[in-house]
Amino acid sequence: MTELNVAPIGSINNSLEVKGPQKPDKAEEGTFGQWLARSLAEVSQLQDSSDAASQKLITGQSNDIHGTMIAMQKAGIALDLVMEVRNKVIAAYDEVKRMQF
Repeated sequence: MTELNVAPIGSINNSLEVKGPQKPDKAEEGTFGQWLARSLAEVSQLQDSSDAASQKLITGQSNDIHGTMIAMQKAGIALDLVMEVRNKVIAAYDEVKRMQF
């Protein structure tokens, strides 16, 4: 029977850094519109990388099915998040429209 070498848990915990909430840099602060524009650009980039990875897989230029599936899932989750944010913004707008002053 072969002997398995297992690293102690203490050495793994020492290499992990636990970071709390961080305040964004001054360059990252901005209006909701600026945040939304940056987020949409990131989602678009994820969609483009997903499309490129799937195109390479289909044409046989790449055999990395795991990386392709991960890229597709990231793009799908990001798009779902954008859709939920849109739905919440529309719901908030509708609520404000229903208010009577």
